[in-house]
Amino acid sequence: MKSSGSVRPFVKTEDLEWEAAEDGVRRKVLGHDSELMMVRVEFRSGAVGYVHTHPHRQITFVESGRFEVQVGGKKDVLKKGDSFIVEPGLPHGVAALEDGCLIDVFNPAREDFLKRKKP
Repeated sequence: MKSSGSVRPFVKTEDLEWEAAEDGVRRKVLGHDSELMMVRVEFRSGAVGYVHTHPHRQITFVESGRFEVQVGGKKDVLKKGDSFIVEPGLPHGVAALEDGCLIDVFNPAREDFLKRKKP
């Protein structure tokens, strides 16, 4: 498939600003088009990504740290190198057991994340 030209093919993290999310949580949208989005989310120990739902398919990779993860009422503790998948509409959330970082990938892109960035 040919690129439409509107997608930035290269993204340098130093060119991106952090956005505050919940208390002790910040994120950067690393790249996106209308169908796909990747987001880096950093957590301080004890910070919580509260249980929520959205219509997007999500897969998350634990880049560092340890997290108690809840997906669809089931809980597990995941560490660096682990991942979890969230079906659209399924309740999910995380609690950081130590400082850590998650890489979230969404399909389609989270338009709500992009709207927050506009003045």
